Amino acid sequence: MAFKLFLVCSILSWMPCFLLTFAQVTSDGILLLSLKGTLGDDDNFLLSTWNASSPICQWRGIQWAKQGNTLLQCNTSLVRSNLTLYRDPSIFVYSIKLPAAGLTGTIPRELAKLSSLQELYLNVNMLKGPIPLELGNSQNLAVLSLRQNQLNGTIPPSIWNLCNQLVELDLDHNDLGGSIPDPALLNETCPTLQKIDLSINHLEGSVPTFLSQFSGLRYLDLSNNSLSGTIPAALANMSLTTLNLAYNNLTGTIPSFSQNFSQNDFVGNSPSLCGSPLQACSVIQTSNQGGGNHSRLSPGAVAGIVIGLMAFMVVAVSVLIALGTSKDRKIKGEFINEFEEEESGEGRLVLFEGGEHLTVDDVLNATGQVLSKTSYGTLYKAKLAQGGTIVLRLLREGTAKDLESFLPAINDFGRLRHENLVPLRAYYEGQRGEKLLAYDYIPKGSLADLLHSAGRQTLNWARRHKIALGAARGLAHLHSGLETPIIHGNLKSKNVLVDEYYVSHLTDYGLDRLMSPSAAAEMMEASSLEGYKAPELQKMKRANTKTDIYSFGILLLEILMGKRPGTNASVTNEIVDLPSIVKDAVLEERTTQIFDAEILKGLRSPADDGLIQALRLAMGCCAPSPTARPDIKEVIRQLEEIRPKLYSPLYTPRGSIPD
Repeated sequence: MAFKLFLVCSILSWMPCFLLTFAQVTSDGILLLSLKGTLGDDDNFLLSTWNASSPICQWRGIQWAKQGNTLLQCNTSLVRSNLTLYRDPSIFVYSIKLPAAGLTGTIPRELAKLSSLQELYLNVNMLKGPIPLELGNSQNLAVLSLRQNQLNGTIPPSIWNLCNQLVELDLDHNDLGGSIPDPALLNETCPTLQKIDLSINHLEGSVPTFLSQFSGLRYLDLSNNSLSGTIPAALANMSLTTLNLAYNNLTGTIPSFSQNFSQNDFVGNSPSLCGSPLQACSVIQTSNQGGGNHSRLSPGAVAGIVIGLMAFMVVAVSVLIALGTSKDRKIKGEFINEFEEEESGEGRLVLFEGGEHLTVDDVLNATGQVLSKTSYGTLYKAKLAQGGTIVLRLLREGTAKDLESFLPAINDFGRLRHENLVPLRAYYEGQRGEKLLAYDYIPKGSLADLLHSAGRQTLNWARRHKIALGAARGLAHLHSGLETPIIHGNLKSKNVLVDEYYVSHLTDYGLDRLMSPSAAAEMMEASSLEGYKAPELQKMKRANTKTDIYSFGILLLEILMGKRPGTNASVTNEIVDLPSIVKDAVLEERTTQIFDAEILKGLRSPADDGLIQALRLAMGCCAPSPTARPDIKEVIRQLEEIRPKLYSPLYTPRGSIPD
């Protein structure tokens, strides 16, 4: 009978009848067993719990419901031990939550046959292939989160078939292309849909006007794509609280939004995009017209003028340097390749901005106190004879690269200046080749001290958030502040120094550019033991921006949880894997229990005050696949969105709201 029903209905509308027929012959539990091989391999820990020999209450990532959408309670021994429930057609899958679960397969189209499925979270995995067209035929799907995977192809137009119940659509951080498809119904309003995030893909075409008809939409992020054309004026009539169209190819005039959207929501588009909050359109038009009868300069002419001016400046500065004297036996850092030999044979000193007061005698005669020792050098707190304190890093003999590779890196570090970086003030090389790096001294100590030392100060959420945001901004400057990105390579709480205003300053950045391959490998191995090393560095030896993001994710988890990652020597070398702790807590629905008790004091709830969002961001940074991790700009954007609403007087200097 079921077979005949399928044949008859397939002529008219095959999909609904296919779902109906399937429900007559199987259960959701049996269906999941048949699909788990599509999502990943047999070694996946979470998927391995889906088996007929385990009660369904032990199937990780699955929330079950009975008829009428009453959630299945697993608090009785009868239910917890029942091995036959997976075959019960009256028990349905209510939600699938497998975030950061190491999934490596494809999204099975058969998930659409789960008639009671309301939430599908497969975000922060390594899923490949297209989004199945059949998902648009899900009967009750309200949340679809596929963000931070490796999905390709186009967005299926059937996705808008979910409009009657869809609340949240997250497809960001994938490899989706093509245009944003139109709904099948021209006047579709999607009244329940509140959030659409399609950012960081390869979408083309225009910003669809039909989005303005989605009456419930409050959050729209289409940034970091290749969208072109003008911004539909109808979007200004929506009640959006978040709108991000940055980093596309949009042109024309920005509509007059009543909301106070910032420049960051529109930057990175065509230079001709104008209007508030960007440059006024009249300025753009005047610039394009070239001012009446005056002829416009060609791009080649402009480039010639710029190159000529730069050449003149280089020659002029070189002449001034050549004419200058060096009474204190100093060498200016901007021209590090023009070392002068010291007359006294004491060595040579290169000075950078802010270190002009230092002399060779200051460096050699400073009173030193050992702060730390590593395989690649020793760190000293050095008191200068004329007053003041600096930090000197002595690189162990044999750890540094040859001068030809060493000096350009030192020159780059000397140019770096940012509020959230500890600046390099000077570099000294002695007669025997010994090398000293001079940095500012931050007296308050490191983030590791604040989080884990005995008698530590209370760190509330506002202070921790400020430290995390500052660290992210410092990392962003390393990645984008110079022509060539500088990889930190050793980011951990010990290397985040914190001042009296809880402003964080990254130190120890880029040391692998100064060290020999063997010394750099030793540093990376130490980082691995401390739990900050990205998994792909087991196979590849060179760090990159994505491995820095992984380390930042561990750092953010450490801030939120108050736990030190890595090997715990006090408990028989126990490995503290912070991402695994979070995954287990999420699946066991005890997420709020993993936060440090101090961070929860005075807060209304972890969700309302941004802790849950910060936890999601940290887990996204710790994604096993490098391509699934956000870049540092996205990290900063999300951290800025969840700033604590109540600021303590110590949150920033003078009690002001942080930049």
